[in-house]
Amino acid sequence: MAEYQDAGSRRSIAITTTPLNAREETMIGDVARQGQLWSVILAGGDGERMKSFILQQFGYHKPKQYCTFVGRRSLLQHTVDRAHRLTPPERTVTVIAKTHQEFFREQVVDPQAGVVIAQPQNRDTAAGIYLALTYVKVMDPQATIVLFPSDHFIYPEDCFHTTVRQMVAAVNECPDRMLLLGAVPDTEDMEYGWIQPGPHMRWIGEDSVRAVEAFHEKPNPITAGNYRTSTTLWNTLILAANVETVWRLGHRHFDRLMKLFEMLGEAVATSDEKEVLERIYREMPKHNFSSDLLMHATDRLAVMELSNAMWSDWGKPERIAETLRRLNKTPAFSFDTGARSSP
Repeated sequence: MAEYQDAGSRRSIAITTTPLNAREETMIGDVARQGQLWSVILAGGDGERMKSFILQQFGYHKPKQYCTFVGRRSLLQHTVDRAHRLTPPERTVTVIAKTHQEFFREQVVDPQAGVVIAQPQNRDTAAGIYLALTYVKVMDPQATIVLFPSDHFIYPEDCFHTTVRQMVAAVNECPDRMLLLGAVPDTEDMEYGWIQPGPHMRWIGEDSVRAVEAFHEKPNPITAGNYRTSTTLWNTLILAANVETVWRLGHRHFDRLMKLFEMLGEAVATSDEKEVLERIYREMPKHNFSSDLLMHATDRLAVMELSNAMWSDWGKPERIAETLRRLNKTPAFSFDTGARSSP
């Protein structure tokens, strides 16, 4: 359990989180005022596409976000550090899989964890996002959130964080929009979501905030060819938004899922919380946040380009190998087959 204090009433509220050590309760800080900035980390994926490669590479299986492919930190550890450069642990919410608690416990030290929620089942990205937002909304209904998927490679970090802070500033000026971070494509990879930026909306420093004309999740080559231009961007799923804006869009596109999470929100800090969490996941619909919401909500989206840093979703061995080669680092596996390289 973790606790926070409501800013208005100063009442203590317990939040069900992943137990990180023998203690059942961890004080994660006082929410001193409403409308603060929060980080949300998505780490509940099973990494199905990487299973065979990880088994071949490491000799055992673990989800990709808990693997270290270069250096000494796993993808998750990099993501946690990235989030904590933006917000303190007490304003960081991480969603993990219930079956991954031991992996998480091994890699993230208790005081650094913040609020950690063990998702009973993986019901795709919409459920993972709105599970985290349920808790953020209870703690801080006027919050602004930045969403961090846990399987990304980003370099250099300083340039990336400059852009993310600009995104937060843009949300303060456009609170009715979700602001996506778009990466400049360097291949014809059709397994990403593709964003077609629309008209310029405003400047935030030297960064242009643009409307979104079209969004296509993993388009086929023919579809991509119909709208691909020199300005088309990859969707990183890193976004900044007002929590209430994301919540309203959820109701617009998958009302049943949202009603289940509102039931959970009402149970937070009560003796029914754990039972309600388990119960709603037994009937939780499966929705993909990108294909089921972003593709159909372009009127509520904006995009900012990540032009000064390298970004890659490390969901395929080939992407890992190509990224490391661009950085003049030799991968420890074959680019073509994912097999171990010879010593």
